Amino acid sequence: MSDDHRPANSQHVDPVILPKPGEPLLDTRRRPLRDLRISVTDKCNFRCTYCMPREVFGADYQFMPQSALLTFEEIARVTRAAVQLGVEKIRLTGGEPLLRKKLERLVAMLATLRTPAGKPVELTLTTNGTLLAKMAKGLKEAGLNRVTVSLDALDDDLFERMSDSKVTVATVLEGIDASARVGLPVKINMVVRKGMNDAQVVPMAEHFRHSGHILRFIEFMDVGSTNGWNLAEVVTGAEVLQAIGQRFPVEPVKAGYRGEVASRWRYVDGAGEIGVITSVSQPFCGDCTRARLSPDGKLFLCLFADHGYDLRALMRAENVDDEQLAARMASVWMGRDDHYSELRGHNTKPLHKVEMSYIGG
Repeated sequence: MSDDHRPANSQHVDPVILPKPGEPLLDTRRRPLRDLRISVTDKCNFRCTYCMPREVFGADYQFMPQSALLTFEEIARVTRAAVQLGVEKIRLTGGEPLLRKKLERLVAMLATLRTPAGKPVELTLTTNGTLLAKMAKGLKEAGLNRVTVSLDALDDDLFERMSDSKVTVATVLEGIDASARVGLPVKINMVVRKGMNDAQVVPMAEHFRHSGHILRFIEFMDVGSTNGWNLAEVVTGAEVLQAIGQRFPVEPVKAGYRGEVASRWRYVDGAGEIGVITSVSQPFCGDCTRARLSPDGKLFLCLFADHGYDLRALMRAENVDDEQLAARMASVWMGRDDHYSELRGHNTKPLHKVEMSYIGG
């Protein structure tokens, strides 16, 4: 019986020999587990065309009921186990994570986590920024270390078309400014789509130069099965760098750690730093150290996965302790072989990939 079809009350835990203390937990490709991305809700107040197109996620779309979501205590339990297995960085995502009520309480619960060596776990959050102005202070006080804000254009008409919302760019910029004021470092993510917002690359770069914020450009990816992805609409990282470099010369910066998703570049004149995420043109599967937890408690091993591993049923079963939960997670990671981006275009595409709004970007 496959993992996804075990009875809800199953208490099965695969036998696994965990690494010795201090040794990394490695998958079949020798990649360690270092990052956990936690989607706290599948709901969002945007309908971005590359993530939640309205023709699919319309007024009658059935989002998860509250009872299906992991509680904050359950999320904390999974995260504690992940940290014991080697996770050093936690990112809260969605959907739009700030739609989850009392999210500051979860942030406070996770902010206390320490690695086995006693190092604080890095705690970050990705948001569309619409609610950030009023929540930044509380998130900072709860222990959030950094925030990443999605912003695909500075032009209001284009931004509203891409987000399929009535939110203005000013609202998002206000959230960015509010975060900076309370001491939350900010990164900005821009998904670049040819023929749609590629003309905004240089204006975005110019706007955030000298701001102290890192702007990251993301290639349009074939996440999920509903975003109408077309390779012809991909603006490669090299094309982004060429466009920016013609106006503002840049030079490469050495990666800060293994598994860093963005290649780093800094302006030669000292105006700051940008990043480029090239999952399509230059896949980085070989250094991927990330696992993802869905709102209903499934563990996914790849952004492009077609199935997850149910941890909610395990946690809600009787007599399953934290050691058994960690053993299950370790067993799943040690069997991991995912490297979809390296295989893209070789007839290995899953029939129905999980949607990004479900497990986060």
